[in-house]
This record gives sequence, C-alpha cells and structure tokens, in this order.
Amino acid sequence: MMRRWLICFSAALLATACAGAATVSGMLQITGGTRKPRALTDIVVWLESEDNPATPAPPRHAQMLQKDKMFHPHVLAIEVGTIVDFPNADPIFHNAFSNYEGQLFDVSLYPPGTSRSVTFHKPGVVRVFCNIHPSMSAIILVLKNPYFAKVSAGGSYRIPNVPPGRYELHFYDERADSDKQETLKLVVDNTEAVSLVLLHISESRFTGVPPHKNKFGQDYPKDAGSYSGEMGPPK
Repeated sequence: MMRRWLICFSAALLATACAGAATVSGMLQITGGTRKPRALTDIVVWLESEDNPATPAPPRHAQMLQKDKMFHPHVLAIEVGTIVDFPNADPIFHNAFSNYEGQLFDVSLYPPGTSRSVTFHKPGVVRVFCNIHPSMSAIILVLKNPYFAKVSAGGSYRIPNVPPGRYELHFYDERADSDKQETLKLVVDNTEAVSLVLLHISESRFTGVPPHKNKFGQDYPKDAGSYSGEMGPPK
C-alpha cells in the first residue's frame, strides 16, 4: 500500500476562514486489467479522523432491496448503528445472510412482499449472500462516521460537512489489488472546499467474485441457481 502525506487546503485558505465544515472532493482513476471501462459507482471513499473518536449516531435506516435475484445496491455504505432493511420485491423466497468477516447474521427464509432487518454494530466489510440463490452477492461497508461517499460513474466523489481536523482518506473497491493502493493524509480547515489529488486504483488482479458456501458452510446444490422459489422454499 502506498501512502501520500499531504496537507490539502482549498484555494481560499489564505482568506478569512468561514466557520463550519468543509466539502472534500476528488477523482479516482482505475488502472490495470484489460476489461472495458465501467461505471465506478460501487466504489466508496471515506475519511477516518485522527483527532476525534467516532461518536454513536442516532439509529437510522438504510435499504438493500432484493429484486430480479439481485441485491440493490450491490455495495451499500452505512454508519455504525444503522438498521438495514432487506425487502423482498421478487415473487420468490429469499434468505439473506453473512457468515464470514464483518458481522454475522442470518434473517432466515422469508416470502415475497415481506422484509427483514439487521442492525450493524461494528465497522468492517460485510459480505452478503442468499442461501437460496448462489449468484446473489453484495457488500455492506460499515463505517465509523458519516464522512463517506460513493464515487460517480465518471470517478468523482464529494464528501460534505467534514469538520476541521486531521484525516486519512480510504476507499473500498471490491475489484482492487489490496497491496497496490494509495491513501492520503490530509488536514481540513474551516474552509468551504478541499480538493484532493487524483488517486489511482489498480484492478489488474481481479478475476471475478470467488465462489462461496451457503450459510451452513456447505456447497450449494447443483440446481440451486435454477431454483425459482415461486411455490415456496426448496424441500
């Protein structure tokens, strides 16, 4: 991992500073690999404070919809303490679960038109699957504070309302080479905007999402991918 030690201020730093928080923005660029260009909206950028410990946020809700045998969004960024709802908008049964890394959970099998909820209590990467449909996968990124943003299709990001202080910028990309990434250390002053240098993300080693086990730690049945579930759970 490469780390840049920068102090990044806006152009207005030499003027009289305004009281309040700043907006931190920048650009990411994908390098490596031979795949066609793609939208970057599943990449998350966030700031970790070096000065102030995170304070518990009031409980809030986020949603990871299950529709067309897919999780929407594929990557969901939330703050610690958030309640994530898993509504089932398919005409079939689903069973969202996570059994390694992050936070373990299993909402069990539930029918179309209903929902289940999970509260996420600790920061980390939570990989989400369906116990019925092995092709379904998603990521919940649980963060310590609200200073995060998803990257736009073109690679830009914007994190608003960042209080003054020292921070380290991080990003999450499911396809990234973990040992070839850059991070930034920065200082946010009482200015309205902080623009960061271009960061590069290498995806040269990505070959696809690795296979996973079901919630019992076993291989999925060979016909699991074709199971529709319209008539109820598999026998």
